[in-house]
Amino acid sequence: MADATPPLALEVTGLRKTFGQYVAVDGVDLAVEPGGALAVVGESGSGKTTTARMIAGLERPTAGTVRLGGQGRPGHRARAAERRRFAKEIQMVFQDPYASLDRHQRVRDCIGEVLALHTELRGSALDERVTELLDQVGLDERQAASLPRALSGGQRQRVAIARALAVRPRVLVLDEAVAALDVSVQAQILTLLRGIREQTRVAYLFITHDLGIVRHVCDDIVVMHRGRIVERGPTAAVLSAPQDPYTRDLLDSVPRLGWKPARSTPRKGTSR
Repeated sequence: MADATPPLALEVTGLRKTFGQYVAVDGVDLAVEPGGALAVVGESGSGKTTTARMIAGLERPTAGTVRLGGQGRPGHRARAAERRRFAKEIQMVFQDPYASLDRHQRVRDCIGEVLALHTELRGSALDERVTELLDQVGLDERQAASLPRALSGGQRQRVAIARALAVRPRVLVLDEAVAALDVSVQAQILTLLRGIREQTRVAYLFITHDLGIVRHVCDDIVVMHRGRIVERGPTAAVLSAPQDPYTRDLLDSVPRLGWKPARSTPRKGTSR
């Protein structure tokens, strides 16, 4: 008898969010296979970050469902332990790691705190897991003993990734996770993320406005505009032959080799 098909890592159905009369997200459906990587792209105000926050449990949807590994999110009356178990399944990495890390807590303690809360690890077993996580993201003992201010932006983002991976989540939401980094550091973090996905089979939901980096990380892509999905499909197909005019506009706005900003014409009576 053939093995049963494993449940989707993430399944989102009919997700909607309103703020008064304003509809921020309207009927979003998403699905990510175990070990898959889905990009959600769009310009500022498209609804992509609000969608990510609802999926991660940081915003309450007006309507719709979020399922992880086939399981729905516990209701607000569920026991704390049940809500914590579900929270382990999905973790988030934010754009600014310095804002999301405790500035007064050393890197090793930051990750150890998460393990102490969500696992049974204690003592030497906990210390070994912290070292394993730091090694996985390319950080050493010197950096483990440092405060966030002593690290570079790329190193701080590595800490944030290690902390998110500490509880072995099913889904990792990356909200503009490389947007604040320079190009060379972006490339290092993207390479790191590809390697982690291959090793752990964690699924990625990659939120970004930057189509230039999507093809390096994600298998599939959805394009959001004014709270709705206007296009979806395999990343290579959508980026090479977009069908929606909005997607084409996004692609046309990506700087290419040799691109130069247009020179503006000075107003009459002004000097250059």
